[in-house]
Amino acid sequence: MPVSKSAKKALKQNIKRKAINLKRKRKMRELIKKFRKLILENKKEEAKKLLPSVYKAIDKAAKRGVIKKNTASRKKSRLTRLINKLS
Repeated sequence: MPVSKSAKKALKQNIKRKAINLKRKRKMRELIKKFRKLILENKKEEAKKLLPSVYKAIDKAAKRGVIKKNTASRKKSRLTRLINKLS
């Protein structure tokens, strides 16, 4: 357990940030799963409508350091490739 006042504060901050990061990551994963499910069901129009929100979640996760920039780019690229393959 932290002893000094600043260490206690740092611990509180870490706990808050971890919760927020997990929330962002979970949201991103849920949207990606939803998107992939739509692709498998051949619902191209619905998938296209969902794509911007998936991109937004991925970009926010990358911006906040939950995932790395190149990981975000790779995920977006693969999702775009999936929807283009459906055409």
